[in-house]
Amino acid sequence: MINNSQLGPKAPKDPQKKRSGFYIMIDKIIEATARLGEKPAQEIYLDEGRLATNAQFVGGVNDEKIIELLKDCEGVHKLVHSIGVSVTTSDDVGTIDFVFQNYGKVDRYGGGTCIKVPCTRNGDEVILKLEDYEWLADDDVVGKMAFEFEKPGLTAKVTVKIYLKNGYEVPEITVDPPVEFGSGKYNSMISKSLLNMGNNRRLKAAIDKAREGEDVTIAYIGGSITQGAGAKPIHTECYAYRSFVKFKEMYGKNSGDNVRFVKAGVGGTPSELGMIRYDRDVLRDGKVKPDIVVVEFAVNDEGDETKGICYESLILNILSCENKPAVVLLFSVFANDWNLQERLSQVGRLYDLPMVSISDAVVEQFKFTKEEGNIITKRQFFYDIYHPTNDGHAIMTDCLAYLLEQTANSSLDEKDVSLDKEPVIGNSFVGIHLIDKKDNECGAVIEQGSFKETDEELQFVEMDDNPLGIPQFPYNWMHTPDSGDDSFHLKVNSRSLLLVFKDSGRMDFGKADVYVDGTFVLTADPKAVGWTHCNAVILYQEESIREHNVEIKISEDSKGKYFTILGFGYN
Repeated sequence: MINNSQLGPKAPKDPQKKRSGFYIMIDKIIEATARLGEKPAQEIYLDEGRLATNAQFVGGVNDEKIIELLKDCEGVHKLVHSIGVSVTTSDDVGTIDFVFQNYGKVDRYGGGTCIKVPCTRNGDEVILKLEDYEWLADDDVVGKMAFEFEKPGLTAKVTVKIYLKNGYEVPEITVDPPVEFGSGKYNSMISKSLLNMGNNRRLKAAIDKAREGEDVTIAYIGGSITQGAGAKPIHTECYAYRSFVKFKEMYGKNSGDNVRFVKAGVGGTPSELGMIRYDRDVLRDGKVKPDIVVVEFAVNDEGDETKGICYESLILNILSCENKPAVVLLFSVFANDWNLQERLSQVGRLYDLPMVSISDAVVEQFKFTKEEGNIITKRQFFYDIYHPTNDGHAIMTDCLAYLLEQTANSSLDEKDVSLDKEPVIGNSFVGIHLIDKKDNECGAVIEQGSFKETDEELQFVEMDDNPLGIPQFPYNWMHTPDSGDDSFHLKVNSRSLLLVFKDSGRMDFGKADVYVDGTFVLTADPKAVGWTHCNAVILYQEESIREHNVEIKISEDSKGKYFTILGFGYN
């Protein structure tokens, strides 16, 4: 019996011509996250122009024709010859599969081509030639890549390169040298992040408490960056946890055991949702009284339909707490240099709050070469076009630490911040609270109608230092195809009301029509965003409190489909 594995090829192949190509990931750390009913995985989304953007800021591609071809599957097949995937990790991690998925024209998440191939674990490149696979006519855009693991929490280092067909060329990029953390130039960059020292009474009080051995709690609320997106592992390498550890090292007593940590970042959500969940996710329904609250919504609040009123209301809610916590405004940034710092910093200026700008620290030096003074490139700072890498999270940590250091060394301000001011944007939602199946302190009258089930397929978020996600808004009302057509009714005394509903990419989720006092207000469409997450929308906003009757019913064209009411925010 011949063992073919011991034989060489009958005739060696001619060496392959080196193809032109570009990277969309270079030595990025990935981490397996638990997924409901599926294998743990790290997903990298490439739809909505993200493949083209990655080609630009990771791969250095500036050819507009190539960028345009990457925007849909038809163009990708004209351009791309193959995809190279390299994975490096230890043997005890077990098998890792690479998944490449297109989104469909008709059935966006269930209709496109999906390819799965096993990866090596020693860094050898696995090549997927596009011509070797059958592609569906429904393919619309490249949707996502994923790396599937055997268990959640496992990590690996990956590189993904796109190889082009003959006739297309892109310049080769030079791999960036390591960031020189702690160098003089690095420290100078960090110092530029201090947008405003602000009134220091509250922050110095928290530092002094920690030094004296009293219990101090640092809380963080924001979007996906605060959740830890891009950090691997997410629960220990994110800026929130690392800056908490830094605070313990700088000011804690007895190894910092007197310092507590609360992290409440939820991906894809603005302060419009943040203000509703602050009591639940930060104050833990009155069980936690944070001494410092870091607020990070600078890249999420484009989705705030009030354009800043929700943000200012959230800040005032925190500042007005009886224990007088310090509030630090943190302004993160996207890879296209965009954020809402100009809008939101008005709030910090009005109340003289400490403000830290990641944008001010890094964006200017992104434009420089190493010779001109570049400290970190965009490829090094960003994991994708939205979220920082471990290096990026480290820089955010150092920027917050610089604020703490400058505050500790400054003279104590004589008076506390003044809240008795006309709002700079608006304060309509001060005092907002949550209504769901568990929380109904206002005594709202609820008739659930056909919305009588509980949805368990929710957005999962890593809270605090927990590496595993927990469901958001688990005490919800879900309409199912079998539960009938009766409307959901809510009778409540309030001046404002927001509906929180679940977005979903599933084809069997439908729309719901919302009426207030018999008048049609809006149609809530879970598929408008297209992925499982929490969506807050304003139903009414008035000057005074009065009774309102809210009706929610499945839209006529969505009969026989699902819809989930996650909760309400009222004040």
